[in-house]
Amino acid sequence: MDIEVDIIEFKVPLENNKTIFIWDIQPNFSEAYIYESLWSAYSAFGALYLLKVCPNATVAEPGFYTMVKFYSSAQASKAQRATDKQCLFQSSPLKVRLSTKQNLSFYSTKPLCLSKCHSLANHYLGFSGWSTRIITLKDISKCVDAGCQEEADDQGVLLKYGCIAELTFPQHGVSCQGVGVAEEIIDNDRDPEEKLRKRGTLMKRAKDKAVEVAFEKVLLMILGNGKVAIEIKYDPDEILPEENSEGVIKVNDISWNEFEGDDSNTEEDFPWDLTGDLPH
Repeated sequence: MDIEVDIIEFKVPLENNKTIFIWDIQPNFSEAYIYESLWSAYSAFGALYLLKVCPNATVAEPGFYTMVKFYSSAQASKAQRATDKQCLFQSSPLKVRLSTKQNLSFYSTKPLCLSKCHSLANHYLGFSGWSTRIITLKDISKCVDAGCQEEADDQGVLLKYGCIAELTFPQHGVSCQGVGVAEEIIDNDRDPEEKLRKRGTLMKRAKDKAVEVAFEKVLLMILGNGKVAIEIKYDPDEILPEENSEGVIKVNDISWNEFEGDDSNTEEDFPWDLTGDLPH
């Protein structure tokens, strides 16, 4: 007997067969209550990318309708069949339909933002089912090989950071890496503390981008029995920088939010050489 497998990628679900619409929602509920009730009901069928509650058009009867977008077309279809003509949280039945809009023949895939990657991974793997680690974080502002220049012009200086991050799934024994780059031109006349905060922001952006790229390589294999397997998409042409490159800054265990909001750090007292594992 063949085992049913549903493959989920870490990308924005643009296909319309992953979208359902819910009509005939009664007007005596708040949008917040409708959102929470439907999210609870439909996330039981699979991870949700989007749930949007909208008031009916003024020419229609008072009430609401909702769009729900799944990462999986199979899960969207199952949810539609199971909840159509059901009351769920209200006293009258809901009308639930799959989107009938045709997909464009050609559309470009979009990677998930980092927060969506975290939510999707947590839904199927749990908070302890995956981890990230910064391998290297490097100031490449003056790196000729990266196509950079020390000064962008007479008024500005180019700041550029590159990061290699590793994404690990310990229960599955697999891992992958991603590379991220962030850059910005800053004015020469900015004060040192503001420049330091900007460096921290760029470091975080490079780290986040590297983790996003790593997630793009992951395939979640949802088996019919509820178990989850993981496959990694490897690119044979991908060349990652050396981990022990000269000038590498190893920065882990930094609370990025605290760093961005801390005005007391200066270039002399900021702890650049921290090591450890990054929390999710």
